[in-house]
Amino acid sequence: MIENGLTAAQHKMRDAGVAEQAITVFTHYYQSLEAGATGLIPEETIEPLTDIDSIDDVELDPEAAREALARTVIIKLNGGLGTSMGLDRAKTLLPVRDGKTFLDLIVEQIVAARRRYEVSLPLILMNSFRTREDSLAALARHPEIEVDDLPLDFLQNRAPKLRADDLTPVSWEADPSLEWCPPGHGDIYTALVASGVLEALLERGYRYAMTANADNLGAAPSARIAGWFAASGAPYAPELCRRTPADVKGGHLAVRKSDGRIILRDTAQTPADQMHYFTDQFRHPFFHTNNLWFDLRVLRDTLIERDGILGLPLIKNSKTVDPADSASTPVIQLETAMGAAVEAFEGATAVEVPRSRFLPVKTTNDLLLVRSDAYEVDEDGLLQMVPERACTVNLDPRYYKRIGDFEARFPFGAPSLRRAESFTVEGDWTFGADVVATGDAHVAETGSPGEVTSGTRL
Repeated sequence: MIENGLTAAQHKMRDAGVAEQAITVFTHYYQSLEAGATGLIPEETIEPLTDIDSIDDVELDPEAAREALARTVIIKLNGGLGTSMGLDRAKTLLPVRDGKTFLDLIVEQIVAARRRYEVSLPLILMNSFRTREDSLAALARHPEIEVDDLPLDFLQNRAPKLRADDLTPVSWEADPSLEWCPPGHGDIYTALVASGVLEALLERGYRYAMTANADNLGAAPSARIAGWFAASGAPYAPELCRRTPADVKGGHLAVRKSDGRIILRDTAQTPADQMHYFTDQFRHPFFHTNNLWFDLRVLRDTLIERDGILGLPLIKNSKTVDPADSASTPVIQLETAMGAAVEAFEGATAVEVPRSRFLPVKTTNDLLLVRSDAYEVDEDGLLQMVPERACTVNLDPRYYKRIGDFEARFPFGAPSLRRAESFTVEGDWTFGADVVATGDAHVAETGSPGEVTSGTRL
């Protein structure tokens, strides 16, 4: 007897020890895919979201804010390997400033907030099976971070990649680990329950969660936002920033015409012929930072009511089984976005926050900027931008995209960028010490490897 694709996938997940809650959720999305769901959200089905609170305008009692933070847990998404930069371990183990990694700075931010507000403020990572061991070893160097006998992490679930031709689980003997994929960061809600962490937090009196990508060093603990969220009575609220012409890729919130619910739309959910609407900063004036606040009790009750399925919109991600080999078997990855949960909760809202709360490091361009003197780290572990506007960095991807190549070409660290408006490097250049960039600095290609000598002003 030949198993159908869903049954085969369910068996594969059970054999691998995947939690039953995750298998139930995977089944829901597999059936949606079979039924023809595309996950697309056409422009004509939504209205732009243009009117939200700004955290800068909120009046808040400082003690109420402190009390809200005292009932908050910080959850960081730490499942990414930084493969786009050529890494094979957690991106958060990369040094960012003065030898300190993302995780080191996150710990500093947590400890500083605990000291300032006299709160326990647990830190918990959502790891993947690829990032767990190294990340926990790094946290072991910070024993002060543990609190209330809570675990320091829980594991993101995994799902089988499906062959694009018949929706059966793909086999890849060259590297069986590539047969699996994370089911998107929307899995956080399922993983919180399946791991027992949600119940452990509720038992210890925690009510609110603030969660963000671990590579976003701007997403530090905020008593002010915690106080706003608690006072709002909302079950769920993302942080939004006002868009600029540079923010054409980030997802945005909108209002669904059919029921008036706030929803999240990402690039992959936008019809190709409507991308001009998606990228219009005036039509959709805010972008989604992936910094989220949610009520732990409401999450538990909603998951119980819905048999463990929040019903987040499907993201159908077409890939190849080996991301590095475009000729390998075409596959479909079933994913959901964490921020899409905004539509699952009646009364969900959103808040505008300063741009300083969105400082992700996705590329070596971003890494060079945060390593440079355009930023300083304050006593709370926060990166503070020195100039009024950050420099735009564009490094030639042929020579600087992968972290090993990048590090080799900046052996003395980043050039000074605090007085530069842009910094563009074309070609293969190695930089000496004390290089200073000002204005629109540009290093042009010469056709052969070159050196920018120490002390050069660009």
